[in-house]
Formats: sequence, C-alpha cells, structure tokens
Amino acid sequence: MSLSLNPNDIEIATRAADHFTRIYYTAYDSDTRLADLPQFYRSNSSLTWNGKPFQGIDGLKELVARMPPTTHEVQSFDCHPIPGLPMAGAQPPSLLITVSGNVTHGKGPSGNPPDTPVRSIEGHPRVFSQTFILVPDPTAPPTKPGEVAKYYVGADALRFVG
Repeated sequence: MSLSLNPNDIEIATRAADHFTRIYYTAYDSDTRLADLPQFYRSNSSLTWNGKPFQGIDGLKELVARMPPTTHEVQSFDCHPIPGLPMAGAQPPSLLITVSGNVTHGKGPSGNPPDTPVRSIEGHPRVFSQTFILVPDPTAPPTKPGEVAKYYVGADALRFVG
C-alpha cells in the first residue's frame, strides 16, 4: 500500500485550501457568522483559541458569540495533503492548512476611545497563526475528477503571534 500523492492530488488540495480560506474568513467576518461558521464544523471538531479548548459546534458558537466583530487579512497559507490508506471510492486526503495574517477585533483603532489599552483584543490589529485539519466530508456528494473535494474542520487552533 502506498501513501504517496501525485502532483494532481497536491494541485487539487491546494485549490481546496485556497477555496476554504477565502470562504472561511469571509464567513468569519460577516454579520451572520453565528449562522455561517458552524457549517464548517461538526460535533466532533476540536478548537483551541489561544490555548483555550472548545469542542464542536456548540463550543464554536460559545467562542464566537463572546467575540466582537472581526476583520481578517490573510497574508499567506500553506496546504499539506495528509494521505491515508487507500479506500474504496478514492477518498481524498485530509488537509493540514496553516494560515497567517492579521485580525482586527471591533471597529479598529479609529473606532475605539483613545484610552483603549494597546494589549486590548478590541481595536488593534493582531498577527495570528491558525492551523486547520480539514477532513473529507463523507456526507457530501461525490466529486468529479479534478473537482475540489468537500471538507469540514476536524481541528482548528488559533494563536496570536504578537
């Protein structure tokens, strides 16, 4: 049994990661994020936000409900397919995606009072690093050759860098 990937697998995985990062952070920054973000997760998804663990969709909702509005600026991402054992039906590989960028919570520096502390989460851009493990969604309809597979977030860890 081979666990190797061919160049086509890597290209498809990279397209899936690009698609995921665009729609994920658009959803995260939207006014409807409490309805939109849970669609990316399942009850068995694990989240860690700056070292604090949350579990599944309910944990995600708990975290996001307490958070001020956000604006993410993705600087870069990397995607690494994680090949599994070959399975009937040619299951796509899970993906390890690392994302780095800046996030502003709240209205940004101009929207806060002048006495807002510099280390306050609200109002100041913060550098973040976020790592996802995307797992193929077994409930999604089968993809056609060359089409981006459907994934959900199996694990998500965010850390402020500075």
